[in-house]
Amino acid sequence: MRFQRYLTGVAIAALLAGTAVAQTAPQEPAAAGTLNPAAEQAPPAAPAAAPQFQMADGILATVNDSVITGYDLRQRMLLLIAMTQVQPTPENIPAIQQEALNALIDERLQVQELANYEDLVVTDQEVSEEIAAMAQEVGAAPEAYLSFLEAGGIRPQTLREQLRTQIGWQRLVGGRFQSRARVSRGAVDAALRQISEAASKKQYLIGEIYIEAARVGGQQAALNGANQLVQQMVQGAPFQAVAQQFSSAPSATRGGDAGWVVAGTVNPTLQTAMDQLEVGQLSRPIPVEGGVYIIYMRDKRDGAAINLVQLKQVMVELPETATEAEVAAAAQRLEALRPQLTCDTMLQRATSEQGLLGADLGEADVQNLAPQFQQVARSAPVGSVSSPVRTPLGLHLLGVCGRRAGGAEAPNQQVVENQLFRQNLATLARRYMRDLREDALIEYKQ
Repeated sequence: MRFQRYLTGVAIAALLAGTAVAQTAPQEPAAAGTLNPAAEQAPPAAPAAAPQFQMADGILATVNDSVITGYDLRQRMLLLIAMTQVQPTPENIPAIQQEALNALIDERLQVQELANYEDLVVTDQEVSEEIAAMAQEVGAAPEAYLSFLEAGGIRPQTLREQLRTQIGWQRLVGGRFQSRARVSRGAVDAALRQISEAASKKQYLIGEIYIEAARVGGQQAALNGANQLVQQMVQGAPFQAVAQQFSSAPSATRGGDAGWVVAGTVNPTLQTAMDQLEVGQLSRPIPVEGGVYIIYMRDKRDGAAINLVQLKQVMVELPETATEAEVAAAAQRLEALRPQLTCDTMLQRATSEQGLLGADLGEADVQNLAPQFQQVARSAPVGSVSSPVRTPLGLHLLGVCGRRAGGAEAPNQQVVENQLFRQNLATLARRYMRDLREDALIEYKQ
């Protein structure tokens, strides 16, 4: 739901509490269960009655000069429960309360920061349009959607206030950091090279939830919370909604979608869990330094993407019947020439010296190249010139002038640039919120 996108900057903190099954019981499989596929598409069912929370009605906290009351907190807890379908229990109510309080504190800070920009105004019409879009995505009319919330004890104004703040915050972040989040051509090229190099390796399409221990009271609290969340998701709470509300990973903005992860590029503990999970399975809590992960295995593949390489060559023609002395002389000449060559100068140099031939071999699938060329095409660094390679036609120096992943799933330059831009913007937004918290006067009332 689009609503969850706007919640990302607000709810990236504390989790519920539970046990570390994967670590304390290694004899058990990594999979904790299979998610309910229908839960990802179906609108949540309204609770028969609003959960009852015991808390004071007065002021619970102040954020600079803004107050948070018991009523505010109860409304946010109800909204959190409705959107994630994490069922309240006596064990997890205190942690849900802490999560909601953290979200409210962040929202108060955002409202105060937005007040510094008088021209940044979110109209009632824009909020109504967002609610209409949310309702449409679950196949309901806006009135029916708001009625669902009211049936759970949530006043429509609670949703409207939160949406207004989050729409404004997204605009502020985008306007303030757009130039700083821009991606250089070098960064895009480096990312494309990494994608190409990973194309032949095993890959995992995963969803992730990361519980940061420092935000929830320590590693044990993170382990406990992860275990309870796993139980809730196996019972039907949608993974995407839970990740949006509870994960502190950057992928929380995308419902926990971490995309394709290449084997060998993650923490060894996570790698072990991913190897054990079958498609559609959810891991038990996976402790790592600083927190706990939950992994949802969406898909796997064995690196079926096509590797495309751009080659140029300088060669000395030699028949298969050439003597060893002739081959050695040609190799010596090419080796002496090789340090002077680049992809930009190879063809020009070949045409300027007698006995040399130059050619731009263009872009080709590595598997379609001559067997003698394939090793260089796969492993030589981009921009390098190889040692002499013998073929039935002669001796060749190969310049590896470009390499990329091909096939229908291979991202192009624009797609990669957009992905990196979004990642940069999300990082800057998190730092912005961190700085606001550090500078704020936040007091909790007993």
